[in-house]
Amino acid sequence: MVMSRALLRRIVVLAAVLAVALTTAVVGGAGPAGAAARHPWPGRQLLFFNHAYGVFDRTTADAIEHSDYLREFANFQVRTTTGAGGETWTGRYLLGHQTYLELFGIGDVPGKDGELGAAGMGVSTEHAGDLTTVTDRLPAEGVPDPVTFPQTRDFGDGVPVPWFDSVYTTEDYDTFGAWAMEYRPEYFADPRSNTEPARYPGDVGRDRYLPNDYRDHLMRDVTGIELGITRRDLDATLPLLRAGGFVVHADATGAVVRRGGTTIRFDAVPVDQVGVRRIAMSLNRPTGHRHTETIGHSTLVVGPGPSAVWTFATA
Repeated sequence: MVMSRALLRRIVVLAAVLAVALTTAVVGGAGPAGAAARHPWPGRQLLFFNHAYGVFDRTTADAIEHSDYLREFANFQVRTTTGAGGETWTGRYLLGHQTYLELFGIGDVPGKDGELGAAGMGVSTEHAGDLTTVTDRLPAEGVPDPVTFPQTRDFGDGVPVPWFDSVYTTEDYDTFGAWAMEYRPEYFADPRSNTEPARYPGDVGRDRYLPNDYRDHLMRDVTGIELGITRRDLDATLPLLRAGGFVVHADATGAVVRRGGTTIRFDAVPVDQVGVRRIAMSLNRPTGHRHTETIGHSTLVVGPGPSAVWTFATA
């Protein structure tokens, strides 16, 4: 599915795109966090949680890949994708209605992006042209030179198909980054994408992109995610989310980001404590009992009721 931001970073470097570091922010100060108070963005939300990825220990990643329960619980896939420049990556995917998860093990992604605790998050538009608006807002959020990149996908014939346009705030990161994306009409037009017809003019939304096989399983969507990331990575992430219309509450311990159906909790931690910690999911139907599934060094609790929580061990 969608290429992780970690791989986007490497392709940008290979393509010799100039990386411009984000002006360091201090939450509540004169940097991007303070700029948000001076530049509120009224009106409709432009960016929505699309997916998150994380790198887990090999035991947990292998248990996820071979879990019979996950194949019942969600539209679960293990797939290798080829992106721009011939880069390939193999991920374990739990695909929902509008959101999904992309899970790696240590070493599945080269370099430090494949180290334990590395993670990232994609947020996407629902209307064509909204990514341009978000990009134009970033200077007011303390990001004078956003980094943009057009991603492609190779369906196996060696011919790259435009997939999505992306923007992120910096190439200077520790272990986590967020990027904004807008799917391209050429991708929707290709029958191999298996996407749905537009529901309205300019529809580039998540409903259209993701398949409807989620209906045959319990998992519906990601409603919450908690991550430990460094302060520097947090300061580079919040301007993008603010520019996209998310509601951000930041303090000395981290930030809580809401709006659009998914709540994101960032805990500012030392680099040796980073990683995906907890994922909350909605279900297509409520369950009458509690089911607990141990998957490597993680625990998935489903029900009772219309929700599930997946907790991962931290170092």
